Amino acid sequence: MKEKHYLTPLFEPKSVAIVGASERENAIGTVVLRNMKDGGFKGRLFAINPKHDEVQGVPCYKSVEDVPQRLDLVVIAIAAEKIPSVIDACGRAGARAAIVMSAGFSETGRRGAALERSLLETARRHRIRLLGPNCLGIMRPELGLNATFAQGRALPGSIGLISQSGALCTAILDWARPNNVGFSSVISLGSSRDIDFGEALEFMISDPRTESIFLYVEGVRDARRFMSALRSAARVKPVLLIKVGRHPEASRAVLSHTGANVGEDSVFDAAVRRAGVIRLYTLGQLFAAANALFSHFRPRGNRLAIITNGGGPGVMAADRASDLGIPLAEFSEGTLAKLNEVLPPTWSHGNPVDVLGDADVERYRAAIKTVLEGPNVDGVMVMLTPQAMSNPSDVAQALIEEERNADKPVVTCFMGEEIVTDARKRFEAAGIPTFRTPEPAVELFSHISAYYRNQKLLAQTPASLTELNPPSIESARLVIETALNERRKVLNEMESKAILAAFRIPIAQTVVARSATEAMVLAEEIGLPVAMKIDSPDVKHKSDVGGVRLNLTSLAAVRTAYQEILEGVRKAHPNAAINGLAIEPMVRKPNGRELMVGVRRDPVFGPVITFGEGGTRVEADKDQAIALPPLNTYLARDLIRSSRVYSYLDEFRNMPPVDMEALELVLLRVSEMVCELPWMKELEINPLIIDEDGAVVVDARIVADNVSPTADRYDHMAIHPYPQHLISHWTVPDGTKITIRPIRPEDAELEEEFVRKLSAESKYYRFMNTMRELPPAMVVRLTQIDYDREMAFLATVEEDGEEVEIGVTRYAVNPDGESCEFAIVVADDWQHRGLARRLMGVLIETARDRGLAYMNGVFLSNNERMLRFVQSLGFVLSNDPEDSSVKLGVLSLQD
Repeated sequence: MKEKHYLTPLFEPKSVAIVGASERENAIGTVVLRNMKDGGFKGRLFAINPKHDEVQGVPCYKSVEDVPQRLDLVVIAIAAEKIPSVIDACGRAGARAAIVMSAGFSETGRRGAALERSLLETARRHRIRLLGPNCLGIMRPELGLNATFAQGRALPGSIGLISQSGALCTAILDWARPNNVGFSSVISLGSSRDIDFGEALEFMISDPRTESIFLYVEGVRDARRFMSALRSAARVKPVLLIKVGRHPEASRAVLSHTGANVGEDSVFDAAVRRAGVIRLYTLGQLFAAANALFSHFRPRGNRLAIITNGGGPGVMAADRASDLGIPLAEFSEGTLAKLNEVLPPTWSHGNPVDVLGDADVERYRAAIKTVLEGPNVDGVMVMLTPQAMSNPSDVAQALIEEERNADKPVVTCFMGEEIVTDARKRFEAAGIPTFRTPEPAVELFSHISAYYRNQKLLAQTPASLTELNPPSIESARLVIETALNERRKVLNEMESKAILAAFRIPIAQTVVARSATEAMVLAEEIGLPVAMKIDSPDVKHKSDVGGVRLNLTSLAAVRTAYQEILEGVRKAHPNAAINGLAIEPMVRKPNGRELMVGVRRDPVFGPVITFGEGGTRVEADKDQAIALPPLNTYLARDLIRSSRVYSYLDEFRNMPPVDMEALELVLLRVSEMVCELPWMKELEINPLIIDEDGAVVVDARIVADNVSPTADRYDHMAIHPYPQHLISHWTVPDGTKITIRPIRPEDAELEEEFVRKLSAESKYYRFMNTMRELPPAMVVRLTQIDYDREMAFLATVEEDGEEVEIGVTRYAVNPDGESCEFAIVVADDWQHRGLARRLMGVLIETARDRGLAYMNGVFLSNNERMLRFVQSLGFVLSNDPEDSSVKLGVLSLQD
């Protein structure tokens, strides 16, 4: 049982006042009031205008303070300079939320920015939540709430639309009505100076009317909250997103429109993939994807089969699939054999399946059925061009019948117009996406397959590698602190490699020589041949300035190289600071591939990991794959496969495949560095040489900077990593050793088995029903958690070499960000042994460290043992005013 969402006064108001309500034609206040009346708003409606006693038949007052009842929502449509005083009056009147439609704030310059600060400060002082400014408003069609100045209203439905552009909202609404598409909510954020995507998404997650979510994004203000809410939403509802500002010119336009940072588009793309979201690029794609949501949304994978009665259109579709990285399915021998039985000998014998121009309905039906049943097929695109033997309506009906029993997505492309019109209408009635040309049909399939892939990425919660071979985080930190204390941000190669070594990444050992004689001595100690490189914080790419010599096989060559390198670098960079020359063993890997692994900071999403070809081509070829940390093995493999360099890591030009596990381990270690070293702003490992025997870092460069002393351990991360540091151990009096650790996705089976073994009474007290075992969706929800928004601790013991769960406790942060709700359950044979108190102690301390103010609980009134237990922990109990069978408990965490 949960309290109402704290944004309920905004999204489900019982009383609304419109400041600036008018009867003047085309005035915003006129349109808003008319929309509220026409929408059939079920609550109390008031107009605010000092010049009238009544507007459009609605009672009108001079000020919100004159309204004879408390207001939930105030809609403001007056000049910007008057709004701070109106918000102040709203606060004195006890209003809870306001929509500021007016423009004229920070987007207009210094004076507008000062006005905006005054607006926000006034709202915060009165604890009023603001939507806007410069926004269209909100719609909740089922509630009759149309607090917008849009022309027309939305149909009730299940889509939640959140947009930073009011104009885009109106365009989508204009498309939706004739297409019979309805909305649970339409939210125009405008400049989103207060309520942003994160909070709007959090409301959508808890809103039972919303089944799918559309986002139009221009920029993100709070990446952690955005990612946290986006990931939570995508776990329970399909989320589709359009992001603009993909290029620098557009980014500048976004900055002037919303004031939000845009960051690199490739990083945003990596972020939404990791969030389990479908990213779209045009309104046409959005509308097509919307139709797909209302059809049989069955994402499987990305292997597409194409069935066509014309070779040319099939090739067009195949070309577009190749452009989008969608592989054409390779049919199994069984599928090919069945197709040979049902198709003429001259069929294409491959994919696309050309059923030929004289194909009748039965030939189409047989081909569709065979391909849909094929084991290597994830989706089917059926094409038709109107030819003499192919009756479009009959083929459409056959496809509809076969699709009903299919477990894979089907898209259609019936080309032409007049002859195929009836077939298209049949598809629309059956909820099967249909297109006039091949390209958008393939694009829709790519979005469906991307959803499947991104949902798998969403499920990944990387654990730390510290149990495998713990890094020396303290050693790495000391190296960074020493450099920063010396006011150096660019670490030299020896320092950079020392940090990599602290994280167990294989390095080529490096020493620095400061004279030609010292270089010869060190080279002899290391053992010839050696490589020599300039050591300078001002030289990023050493080979570009002649700063590298390889395979030096004699001391004379070392002495000569020393002088040549110094002279060349001084000529190219006269003002460069030179520490000396780095000398290291010459790495000989005849089958080696040169790679680059990097870290850089995005202004919105923080650190990102890059991967691609290394050596001298790293700048020339900027086609690098990008991933948001933290990584696990699955995510590291996905990053490698996403890069162009992946194709020659396998057997290539008589070279054996590289040691992929070694490469994955380097990426995992770099991810761990990113998580645990918030001082690290940049990292470039180039080259990382990898062959069949392993990997070694030949050169590395780290840039560091100071961090705020008040920063939380993972504040620099957009995605909270697995909190390895919260693992603890406890030994009970009988000697049994118990591990208490944060939950992981891999614990799904542990959770299922744990709940299965609970007594009926324990299940009832925990879940307030008598279910025998957890439904699959609930298992996912309980084990795939976002550590920023919630926390769950398992207590486990080892029995016969297997880990067994004996208790679990968890909290979920409420949308207000200040409180959380908790739950706990302990195995029946572990009750009365102090485990519950130990688990609650860990949970309460974690919530307190998180900065939460209160912990709430809901308990059955007849669970006397639990009531006594939570009271002993300091919870204050009260009766639930709406349900006598339930008691509410609150624990202050800030005492």
